[in-house]
Amino acid sequence: MSGSRKETVLDLAKFVDKGVQVKLTGGRQVTGTLKGYDQLLNLVLDEAVEFLRDPDDPLKTTDQTRRLGLIVCRGTAVMLVSPTDGTDEIANPFIQPEGA
Repeated sequence: MSGSRKETVLDLAKFVDKGVQVKLTGGRQVTGTLKGYDQLLNLVLDEAVEFLRDPDDPLKTTDQTRRLGLIVCRGTAVMLVSPTDGTDEIANPFIQPEGA
């Protein structure tokens, strides 16, 4: 790596101007259109929507949302970045049925 600029492990260039879902430390979950990023994984999202958490169980998100608009997600708080296109939610195969 002689003289090359430092790059992140993630190649986020393919997600620019596309929908992404971002999970942050502390349990927050945000979706929006990725407008930019840097080598520290700071993300700029437009038309961002936060999924609110269940007050009884802070680890679960609800269907309630809050519109945030244009936001910056600090790279140190980003845990996961995934595209919104091509992803489907499935039932958790590890949950034991009640009474088992």
